[in-house]
Amino acid sequence: MQFQQLLLAALASVAYAYPQQIVSGAEVTGTTCIDQNLKLDSHDTNVAILSICGGIAGAITKCQGNPTSTTGQSGTSRFELNPVNAGATLNVSKGRWERCVKAAKLTCPQGSFESTCVGGTSDGDFNFSLAAAQ
Repeated sequence: MQFQQLLLAALASVAYAYPQQIVSGAEVTGTTCIDQNLKLDSHDTNVAILSICGGIAGAITKCQGNPTSTTGQSGTSRFELNPVNAGATLNVSKGRWERCVKAAKLTCPQGSFESTCVGGTSDGDFNFSLAAAQ
């Protein structure tokens, strides 16, 4: 009986596990570390990631409303996103956005940075930065 409960618990935990996002670094270009000594709270940064485009948490899967720029801010952290090409609008998916941030953090694991996410707009790529909240 105890074995069955353990087995069911193990299967349930695997069923609800999120897939691991693996990034190669090719998701971004031109990543530049700005201030590697800047202390940003990781929880604040994670909330700021999901705060772009008015919020992409929960069931929302992509940036909505076709904005020409957006910010995501929480506590110590602030993201700014702007399309590379004039006139383009942001339509980045939550998954692509999270992978771009994770890929930029391969180069700049701490502090502030600037980078370009490949794709995610109506006409190409977008620039983004992580900095201290204002």
